[in-house]
Order: sequence, then C-alpha cells, then structure tokens
Amino acid sequence: MNLTDRIVLVTGASSGIGAATARAFGREGAHVVLLARTESKLVEVAEEIIDHGGTATPYPVDLTEPDAVAKVADTIRDEVGHPTIVVNVAGSGEFLAIEETTPDDARRMMAAPYFAAFDVTRTFVPHLLARNEGHIVNLTSAAAMAPWPGSVAYATARWAMRGFTEALQADLRDTDIVVTLVVAAEVESPYWEHNPGSRERLPSISRLFPLLSPEDVADAIVESVVESRRTVLIPRRFRVVATLHRLFPRPIEWLVGKTGWRRR
Repeated sequence: MNLTDRIVLVTGASSGIGAATARAFGREGAHVVLLARTESKLVEVAEEIIDHGGTATPYPVDLTEPDAVAKVADTIRDEVGHPTIVVNVAGSGEFLAIEETTPDDARRMMAAPYFAAFDVTRTFVPHLLARNEGHIVNLTSAAAMAPWPGSVAYATARWAMRGFTEALQADLRDTDIVVTLVVAAEVESPYWEHNPGSRERLPSISRLFPLLSPEDVADAIVESVVESRRTVLIPRRFRVVATLHRLFPRPIEWLVGKTGWRRR
C-alpha cells in the first residue's frame, strides 16, 4: 500500500512505540492522527512530524472510555477524514503474579490494550468496509506467544490482542481489509520506567534476543502495511523460537518457566 496522503490513526502516540510509529508514518507522507491521553506530549510529537515535512493532528483522549472514543472519532471524521489505516499500539500493565493482582488491576490491564483496540477498530471499520479497503495493525508482546511466570493479567491482555487479531482476520476474510498482528520481544521504552520491578521478571531466555528500540518496532509496523503482511514477529531470532514453540510447545514453555520469575 502506498502511504502518501493516507490518513493513519495511531493510538498510544504520545511516547515510546506509538510516538515512533507516528513519526515513521509521517516520514512516509501519511497524515498521522495521534491519539493518547496526554495532550502536551501528543502536541510535541505532532510538531516534530510537521517540522520534518509531514502532517499530523493530535487528539487527546482516554482510550479506555468507550464514549470518549466515539466522541473523538466523530471529531476526527469531521476535521481530518476517515482513517484508512488504524494502528493499535496503546497499552499498559505491569508484571504481577495472581495473588499480587487486584480485580481493578486486571480490568485496567485489559482496558488497554484490548478494549481500547476493540473500541477504536469498531468505530472506524464501517468506513473501511464501505470502501472495501484498509489496514488494521495490532501490537502485542512476546507474552502472547508463551506467557512467563509472574505476569498473569499482563499476559492475559496480550493474549487478548492476539485473539482479537485472529478473530478479526476471520471476520474480515471476505474483504480486502488487511489485519496484522505485530509481536515484539523486549523493547527499550518508557514502559520499564513506569512499571518498576517488571523488567526483573522477564525470563532470562529473553537475553537471547537483541534489545529492540521503539523505532525498530515502528519500522516493522510500517513495513507490514506497505507489504500487506498478516503476522510480523521481531527480532528475527524471536521468529525462530516462535516457530519452535509451534512445533514443540512443551520444551519451549518449560524453558520459559524455568528461566522466569519464581516464588520465594
């Protein structure tokens, strides 16, 4: 897909992977619609895109509130137009064991990424169906492939993103709308600063994979749209382990558990 003058909506666009993704689409000539909660950071990213010759419009919104999503969607359609590409990056959550996780924690982690992605996609998909054209990208983490100990609600929410993507692919199979799942291993992002103690719970097997930057993930997302790919796993070495997991799930799950967090 040629991205020039396309309207691309990116959630979680105020920092980290979302901001890098917005900038990457801006460099490709797309008009980027930026969604996230913090207005000042959104404006900063939008101005950076514009300063580099792109076009961008920021819309502060709490993506965990369905009514707020519906309202901002109406504003976007009136002021910018209908997005052709929807990229669901927004997400939150920390690595906690089941007994450490409150019911509110579990619901908060499911609200973003999953419910936010569902609400945003559902809001804009009627236009994609009317045109029989478009692309939806959902980002998730390696926890959606083989969950590790001490991350129950986080991993569940990332599996929900995987399930949502595969269900959406089935739902839209008779259309020309492409749905992509991007799965990334460890990324150096503000997530770790906002969730102290989580990084220490990554299985030590994760050290086999090179650390990704937000820009690495952003480039993979853009490439998936340009090339109309359905599944992207990064880095390359992670693809090998994911393939082995499909063929021999028990040994990989044993290894992830053996090298992961353990109760004292």
